[in-house]
Amino acid sequence: MVIELGLAGFAAIVLAGGQGSRLGGVDKASIEVDGRPLLEHALDAVLDASEVVVVGHQVPTDRPVTFVREEPRFGGPAAGLLTGRDMLLRSFPTIAVLAVDMPRLAPGTFRRLQEAAVGHEGAVLADADGRRQLAFVVETARLDAVRPDHEGQHGLSIRALLEPLDLVEVAPLGDEARDIDTWSDLRDIAGEADGDAGPY
Repeated sequence: MVIELGLAGFAAIVLAGGQGSRLGGVDKASIEVDGRPLLEHALDAVLDASEVVVVGHQVPTDRPVTFVREEPRFGGPAAGLLTGRDMLLRSFPTIAVLAVDMPRLAPGTFRRLQEAAVGHEGAVLADADGRRQLAFVVETARLDAVRPDHEGQHGLSIRALLEPLDLVEVAPLGDEARDIDTWSDLRDIAGEADGDAGPY
């Protein structure tokens, strides 16, 4: 089964449960960029989603989202993704997944990914060097088909989880693929915002 046009709605999972070790253990979701927390940027990017699950610490937001902690605890991004998938209240043909530390993603990013995924099992944002980013859409049924058992989720990488799937790679526009892993990354993005409002 592959993704087709005209599907009604999709779910979104925001991965916000990392330990932020290179940021001194700070909760990334609460870090501000352009005067707003990273979580709010992430929720803006999946504005078109019919249901949203945030995997991470619960923080104040006026958005209708479900918060959950990954299981097993600190089990990594794949464990977070699968925990979030299990928390969805409704069934959707596709799921959009994004890391909370990518503030330049936008609704248009996921519209492009959905369009590119037609005829495939999903689509993933990949930078100029071919590195796949934590911003992708995937067919729910195929994700369910390749997921390991609960024990196998611990420490599993997203790359390994998705390796069996037919995902088409989509080039980013502008700074869509930029993420914040260090304080230097944050300063760079903040400095660019001060100098140029950019395409968003």
